[in-house]
Amino acid sequence: MKAVLFDKAGGPEVLTLAEVPDPEPGPGQILIRVRATAVNRADLLQRRGRYPPPPGESEILGLELAGEVEALGPGVEGVAPRDRVFALVAGGGYAEKAVMDYRLALPMPSRWSFTEAAAVPEAFLTAQEVLFTAGGLQAGEAVLIHAAASGVGTAAVQMAKQAGAKVLATVGTERKLKAAIELGAEAGCLYKERDFASWVEEVTGKQGVDLIADPVGASYWERNIRCLREGGRLVVYGLLGGKAVSADLWTLMSRRVTVTGVVMRSRTPDDKAEIVRRFRMRWLPLLEARVIRPVIDAVFPWDAVADAHRRMEANENVGKIVLEVP
Repeated sequence: MKAVLFDKAGGPEVLTLAEVPDPEPGPGQILIRVRATAVNRADLLQRRGRYPPPPGESEILGLELAGEVEALGPGVEGVAPRDRVFALVAGGGYAEKAVMDYRLALPMPSRWSFTEAAAVPEAFLTAQEVLFTAGGLQAGEAVLIHAAASGVGTAAVQMAKQAGAKVLATVGTERKLKAAIELGAEAGCLYKERDFASWVEEVTGKQGVDLIADPVGASYWERNIRCLREGGRLVVYGLLGGKAVSADLWTLMSRRVTVTGVVMRSRTPDDKAEIVRRFRMRWLPLLEARVIRPVIDAVFPWDAVADAHRRMEANENVGKIVLEVP
């Protein structure tokens, strides 16, 4: 089969298509003929040598895919050859074929294209875990979603709105602000033009928010804490702004602030199967009915993968960047 490889860490130019051996499904695994995948920040980090895959997982880039089941390993139940599925994986999506735990395969709605399906897993499953499993978001609460025009951000805005929350957003451009408002945010802050913590104080009447979904990390730490109301929760799911902070523990204690983190790639297969079960019950029906939807920024043929990476590195995308695999 063909796969996107890189023989040394570097910029998008190191990505090339090459021939590699076909994977074989082991016990509890299925073999997928990949028809589409999508670009994620983790792919960019891995390409630069900064985010290796978990032990035992494919070295090939790609954390999500959509395609057709080709073969079954021993012990697989409820999945059959030629089924159209989409899934979150720990690696291997940038290839013509990939193997995965059968419990993580989600059935594709009949009206969906592979391109549409490939834009869902990383964004919506991560948003589910950040907002609801870790964040405990409830109807009537206020949530601040950073990077609201990213793949996860566009999913999170819609899911939070659907759950009855008041959604506030931070974004980098007017175009992204417009997109966040159209998806359900009540208000948005252009973080390059003003301090988002002061903005949150203003729009909430100094009450603060109940929950913050943050992919930035250290550089947002102090301002995030300022934004939280008493008893508020901060969920960190990315470290684009660094990983080390100096914390005032008295502030956390006296205001009963909860800080937690979410990571998806390194979770155990059992953890991931439970995440998929929750998603299939609550959110897949809403996606199938198009009450909520994946936002696709751009679609590239997979031999233009370097251009797709450049687009994400330039922060130009609103929503997902998808790669189509012939």
